[in-house]
Amino acid sequence: MTAYITRRLIFLVFVLFGVSVLIFGLLMTFSPERRAAAYVTSPQQAEDIPRIVEQFGLTDPFPVQYARWVKEVASGNLGWSLVAARPVTEAFWGYFAVTLELNLFASPLVILIGIWLGTLSGEHRDTWLDHGTRIVAIIGWSLPTFLFALVLLMVFYGYLDLFQPGITSTHTALWVANHPDFIRYTGMYSVDGILNGELWITGDALAHLVLPVITQIIVVVALLMRVMRSGMIEEMGKDYIITARAKGADSHTVTRGHARPNALIPVITVAGQLVALAMEGSIAVEVVFSRQGMGWWLAESATQLDMPVLMSVCMFMGVVFVVSNLVIDILYARIDPRIRLT
Repeated sequence: MTAYITRRLIFLVFVLFGVSVLIFGLLMTFSPERRAAAYVTSPQQAEDIPRIVEQFGLTDPFPVQYARWVKEVASGNLGWSLVAARPVTEAFWGYFAVTLELNLFASPLVILIGIWLGTLSGEHRDTWLDHGTRIVAIIGWSLPTFLFALVLLMVFYGYLDLFQPGITSTHTALWVANHPDFIRYTGMYSVDGILNGELWITGDALAHLVLPVITQIIVVVALLMRVMRSGMIEEMGKDYIITARAKGADSHTVTRGHARPNALIPVITVAGQLVALAMEGSIAVEVVFSRQGMGWWLAESATQLDMPVLMSVCMFMGVVFVVSNLVIDILYARIDPRIRLT
């Protein structure tokens, strides 16, 4: 197992190399003046672009420029974000904390609800329960995320005056700004409120998470549920299930003890990819509910051609997907003892 994990971590280096070459190659299609933004680390430098073009040799051949860029990244200089008006390294953790906070609550619920509904649907195939869950899944999967988010926002906030959009209420944001003793340990208000002993801040943050979490669950759980249902139906028709029933095993043992663990194999793959995608931020959810996380930052950077941000986020995506695939493979071996990682 240790050797396998080591090989995968080494493989991560080659993945990042390939991603960086691809990103930098796309970056080379822009003018030297635009590419100079990747080397800007302060607002003052942004006013002296011609000097940066000459200093970093942005008219040099591709291999020379790529090596120079890798050197800057290795030293911790990811450039200056025009959208955030601060260094990319500093801005990244602030936006990432907002996205992480949403997914700490949404992702576990998506996985648990998807597996639960998929198991029920597969176990009670072609019954009213199966048809009902499938209808809900189809509706959830078919609705555009931004449309469903807008409907929730209109109903709960527009008509019922509940669940205000944003990360926290204005009162909470002003209180935190005026109390320097409030320490932002994680950047997530729901967690930092507990760590600082201010539970009312945690409650306010959780209230602002309700609609975004519901949107994430309704839209994403449909795919996971359908995969779990298909896996359960396939497993329930196999010989070992028939043998277990013939030996007098009860329905709970057959379903939960035998069929579901084997049906989880494809579900783990889908769930891992969904969680990896979620960590990059949902643009629709974060824009509609005014949560300035990774998705919002990426969308704003794309519209303004904020190249340092786009390059950094793409590298982050490469790391997330390689690590998620490694975790998925390890979970395979835990769930199915027949799988051995060597």
